[in-house]
Amino acid sequence: MSAGGAHAAWRRRRPLRTRLALATSAAVALVTLGICAAGFTVIRYELVHQLDLNLTQHATLTKQQHRGEPPQTVSGECGFLAAPACTQIVPASPAAEPRTPYPLPVTPATREVAAGQRSGYYSEITVAGHPARMLTTPFAPGQAVQVALRSDTVRQGVTQAGELMALVAGLGILAAGLLGYAVARAGLAPVARLTATAERIAATRDAGVRISLPPDRSEDELTRLAGAFNVMLEALEASVTAQKRLVADASHELRTPLTALRTNAELLSRADRLTEAQRVRATAGLHRQLREITGLVNDLIELARDEEPQPLVEPVPLAPLVAHCVDTAAGHWPAITFHYRPSGDPTVPGVPARLTRLIGNLLDNAAKFSPPTGPVEIRLTPTTLTIRDHGPGITPEDLPHIFDRFYRSTTARSLPGSGLGLAMARQIAKAHGMTLTAGTAPGGGTLLQLHYQGRGELRACGR
Repeated sequence: MSAGGAHAAWRRRRPLRTRLALATSAAVALVTLGICAAGFTVIRYELVHQLDLNLTQHATLTKQQHRGEPPQTVSGECGFLAAPACTQIVPASPAAEPRTPYPLPVTPATREVAAGQRSGYYSEITVAGHPARMLTTPFAPGQAVQVALRSDTVRQGVTQAGELMALVAGLGILAAGLLGYAVARAGLAPVARLTATAERIAATRDAGVRISLPPDRSEDELTRLAGAFNVMLEALEASVTAQKRLVADASHELRTPLTALRTNAELLSRADRLTEAQRVRATAGLHRQLREITGLVNDLIELARDEEPQPLVEPVPLAPLVAHCVDTAAGHWPAITFHYRPSGDPTVPGVPARLTRLIGNLLDNAAKFSPPTGPVEIRLTPTTLTIRDHGPGITPEDLPHIFDRFYRSTTARSLPGSGLGLAMARQIAKAHGMTLTAGTAPGGGTLLQLHYQGRGELRACGR
C-alpha cells in the first residue's frame, strides 16, 4: 500500500476527535520540545561562557603580574586543576623550554600562538584524569600563556540541565496529549451530538428528534451549526407531515368518487336489466365521476410540483391573459356575470399556463360562491389583481384555513370541488414571487387579491 493510501485508510479508521486531539498534541509537543531545546542551549552556552570568562580573567591577570618572566609554570594547583587556575608560559621554540615538564599539554598550535602565527583559542583537555577547559593566548613576543580550569562542574550543570529539560519536555508532551484530548472532546461535543442525531434519524426515520443546545446559546460556529441542523429538521418534519397529510387527504377525497364510479360501472355491466333512462343516468354519473377524479388527480399533480426546478420564463402581459381567463370562466358559469375592468397592462415574468391556472382557480372560486344574480368583479391594476364575489363571504373561523389543502368550509361542502383550488393558486403565486391574500369585502362577499409588484424574480414554478 502506498503512503497516501495508508494515510487515507488511517483517516477513515480514526474519528475526527482522535485526529484533532493528535494534531493538537503534536503541535503543543513540538512547541514544548522547541522551548526546552532552546532553554538547554542557552543554559549550556551561559555555563561555558562563564568558564571562558574566568579563563580570560586569569590570563589577563597573569600578563599583568608575570610580564617578562621566562617560560615556566607560574601559578595554580595543576595536579587537581582547582582554583586558582593552572597557568604556564610557553615559548615559541622548544629549545627555550625549562627542564621541568609542563603539566598542561603543549601542541604545535601552542607554538604558533607563541610565534604570533595564530590567534588564541579554547580547547577541551584531560589532566590527571580530570576534564578541563584551557585557554591558549599570546603572552609576550615569542611566548604564549595557557590557563586551565576543571570543567566538571560545567559538564555536571549541562547534564543536569539536559535531564531537567527532558523531564519538562516529557511532562509537557503528556499534558499536551491530555489537554488536547479534553479540548477535542469538549470542542467537538456538538458535532458528536449532531452525528448521533443524524444516525438516529437515519435508523428510525424520526424527524422529530432535535439536538440539545447549550443554555447560554453561545454564538460559536458549532452551536450555529446545531441550530441550523435543528431548523433543517423542523423543515423536514413539516415536509413529511405535510406529505402524510396530503396522502391521507387525497385518499379520503378519492374514496367517495371511486366508490360511486365502481357502483355505476357495476350497474352498466348489467345494462340488459336497466331501462333506457337508468342507463343514461348511470352513464352520465360515470362520466361526471371520471371528470371529478381526473380533475382531482391533475390538482394533486400540480400541488406535487412545488419543488420543481425553474423552467424557461417569459414576460407575460396580464391584461390579455386575465381577459382570456374571464371568457373561459363565463363559458363554464353561464349564470354568473363577470365584470372585468383593466386599468393598465402590467407585465410579469412567469409561465403563462400556470398563471392561467392561478387566475382560473380564483375565478372559479368566486363564481362557485356567487348567487345567480350577484356579479363577479375583476379589477386589474399595475400592482394588484382583485377578484370579488357577492356571496356569503369568509367566516372568521374559516379565514386562517382558506388556503389549506382539501379544506372546505361548512357552506362549501355541498358544492362541487375538492378544496384544492385556492391551495394551488397560492402555491403558483408563491412560485412566481407573488402574494395571494383573502378577506371579506366591504358590504359582504369574498375579496381575493393577487399582489405581483416588487416581489422579486421567479423562484420555482412548473410548466
